[in-house]
Amino acid sequence: MTDHVFSSGRITARVAGQGAELQSLADGAGQERLWSGLPAWPRRSPVLFPIVGRLPDDTAWIDGRPYHMTQHGFARDRAFTWQDRRADGCTLLLTDDADSRTIFPFRFVLALDYQAEGDTLHVRYRLHNPDPTQVLPASLGAHPAFAWPQRQGVAKQDHVLTFERPEPEPIRRIAGGLLQPEPFPTPIVGQTLALSDDLFTDDAIIMDDPASHRVSFHAPDGTGVTLAWKGFRELGLWTKPGADFLCIEPWHGFSTPQAFSGEFTNKPGLLHIGPGKEWHGSWSVTVDPKSASA
Repeated sequence: MTDHVFSSGRITARVAGQGAELQSLADGAGQERLWSGLPAWPRRSPVLFPIVGRLPDDTAWIDGRPYHMTQHGFARDRAFTWQDRRADGCTLLLTDDADSRTIFPFRFVLALDYQAEGDTLHVRYRLHNPDPTQVLPASLGAHPAFAWPQRQGVAKQDHVLTFERPEPEPIRRIAGGLLQPEPFPTPIVGQTLALSDDLFTDDAIIMDDPASHRVSFHAPDGTGVTLAWKGFRELGLWTKPGADFLCIEPWHGFSTPQAFSGEFTNKPGLLHIGPGKEWHGSWSVTVDPKSASA
């Protein structure tokens, strides 16, 4: 059994062992709230580890040696081990092995826990460094894609993002997969981002350390989802213009800045987890309960 289906009685979710990826999130009426993984973008909610974004030439230089690693790292393409399957959740584990050390020569233990509770799905991360002497340098990010529109018959451009606090700070952009040096004016007005495909013509919107740790993605009648996060510092927003999804992505890390060169351990945005230490982060998505009775 490669997938695990679980429920709170109000929401139902499905998680795959491959990549520990969330595959489905349905409300009480059975309406799918997650992107369906159509060819426009065949993923749904990949785990980004040990990098977020891209490296120059897809190469990490570690102790003077080149290691080839493609965008967003390898965790999303690896088979996790099932640690626990519950009626209302599951826990999965990924550890370093001989194959991973050929592209990322560090020890690690990455655990993901999914828990359905009421109208909310909780996703918790634990990144442990089991090495007794060496620091673990890494980034970790979430990449959930939500159906856009959230309800059939509602126009995409009628949806908005509403942040819990005003977000006046500039945003960042990437070009050629790398982070551009200059900031850009934010398209967020107060707490509201009016959504359209045009926002993403130049790829993702990246928010450095936003004031908010909660954002609602919704149609005019309130139908939608609310995402909250802890431990993650950056937030990415992305879609492929024309596709029917919106990614709301809590990250700790980002694509390599265009001007950066040198050792991977000096790359901006990394976590540096000491020997025997660990990092914890989480995000949750709450489905608007009105949708179950609409």
